[in-house]
Amino acid sequence: METYNLIVKPWCSHFFLGLFAMLALLSLSADAETHYHQFVIQAKPVKRLCRTHNTITVNGQFPGPTLEVRNGDSLVIRVVNSAQYNISLHWHGIRQLRNPWADGPSYVTQCPIQPGGTYTYRFTIINQEGTLWWHAHTNWLRATVYGALIIHPKLGSPYPFSTPKREYTILLGEWFDRNPMDVLKLAQFTGAAPNVSDAFTINGQPGDLYRCSSQETKRFAIESGETVLLRIIGSMLNQELFFAIANHKMTVVGVDAAYTKPFTTNVVMIGPGQTTNVLLTADQPPAHYYMAAHAYNTANAPFDNTTTTAILEYKSAPCKKGQSSRPVFPQLPGYNDTATATAFTAGIKSPASQVKAITDIDENLFFTAGLGLNNCTRPNSPRCQGPNGTRITASMNNVSFVLPRTNSIMQAYYQGVPGVFTTDFPPVPPVQFDYTGNVSRGLWQPIPGTKLYKLKYGSRVQIVLQDTSIVTTEDHPMHIHGYHFYVVGSGFGNFNPRTDPANFNFVDPPLRNTIGTNPGGWVAIRFVADNPGVWLVHCHIDAHLSTGLAMAFLVENGFGESQSVIPPPADLPTC
Repeated sequence: METYNLIVKPWCSHFFLGLFAMLALLSLSADAETHYHQFVIQAKPVKRLCRTHNTITVNGQFPGPTLEVRNGDSLVIRVVNSAQYNISLHWHGIRQLRNPWADGPSYVTQCPIQPGGTYTYRFTIINQEGTLWWHAHTNWLRATVYGALIIHPKLGSPYPFSTPKREYTILLGEWFDRNPMDVLKLAQFTGAAPNVSDAFTINGQPGDLYRCSSQETKRFAIESGETVLLRIIGSMLNQELFFAIANHKMTVVGVDAAYTKPFTTNVVMIGPGQTTNVLLTADQPPAHYYMAAHAYNTANAPFDNTTTTAILEYKSAPCKKGQSSRPVFPQLPGYNDTATATAFTAGIKSPASQVKAITDIDENLFFTAGLGLNNCTRPNSPRCQGPNGTRITASMNNVSFVLPRTNSIMQAYYQGVPGVFTTDFPPVPPVQFDYTGNVSRGLWQPIPGTKLYKLKYGSRVQIVLQDTSIVTTEDHPMHIHGYHFYVVGSGFGNFNPRTDPANFNFVDPPLRNTIGTNPGGWVAIRFVADNPGVWLVHCHIDAHLSTGLAMAFLVENGFGESQSVIPPPADLPTC
């Protein structure tokens, strides 16, 4: 058994965040060794881009520590909040079977942990292995509170590919040269789009293309001829990225804790919330090579156009005393290269032998996902600084999701508390229109509400997620809590229910927990509703989530204890 203790403490009065967590990893194997580890988490000042930033960290680290477990392990995480902010933690991609209480999104499955409060997350890894991650799920605290969650196979179970010589975890992130919570608050006050980030990061470091960042640039050592596994995590707050390594090809072998058919690529496109495992072979002349990432931008809006770097260095690379040579730089796609992004995503396929095809469906849902504008009664007000004196909003099926404040949705449902939510989320847009065409301004303002869609346990569900051209078309990385799903089809323009399903892939569709809508297009997913509880569905661009691009499923209990939500823990926070 492995036990991890995590503690978060404040370092100054501006950021009073403290987290204490204990993780007990219970091995499936009776002959597994017992290991005890203590992780200490505390807030501290972090210097980036020549400035010291009061940053929430985990164990004094940014990003937070990597948690390594095995398929079948159980975790117990006790969190003590010593911050001035409410907080909750989400274990992104963990199925949390029958256990929404451990999922983490504030005001959805739990009330947040208030300053000075505690909560213990308890969950088990069931039939999952690969790369996931954990992060805060309250406002924009996710900007710095995140870390890797690696699930190794059970003891004695090998990877479905040759065992790599070594493994490296690469967390791609965004850095704001100010308190991210202040960036969010300013946008919420003005109604305008939030300021973009000041840098991208690899394992918390911007890299040597930014000022004051040369000495801390991350380096990854490799021997000539060996193959390594890179676990790439999209922990960015708002931006999708292209990632490449100079002169080296990568072989994709997994996404979102699911194995894939191996395919070779020069570039990875990754969105917030997604993970991609690649094999890299050191088959180039011994030297230093840049890893680099910059924005893939699909919206007609400002974006961070900087480039983050790390260095892949061959241990046998020649070195002359007193001399240094700049690493070789990779060729990254253009910022708006949708063709490359689409080709990469289309190359991801599941091993056909592992696919449980869902050819018949019980629920056929069509959800629009996109931005909108709320009209202001006083357009010249400082609170109406969106386009043409409006406030930027977002919605699904014209409903802009509103988080409750008096209770969480799951607690209200379990306790039978009325008035917190309704179950009338529309299965299709209330008004049909040319979703990617010239949309009438009369359809730009959504309706606020806390609306859920109810699913019967075991129902087979298809969702077509359709981007719209309201304000701007954009690739929205959509995440479903408590589930993974097959991506059976995608396209550009408006989804055609008469012709597009004929091209759906039921042979080797990728299995994911986060998938982007094509900009100005659609994506179709399928899953079986075999996990009872309340499960959030949202865009993983937090600038969109905070303005309402979300909804939630209420999956009813089935028959008997094995198909029903477990009782809530005694220490579940109250609002």
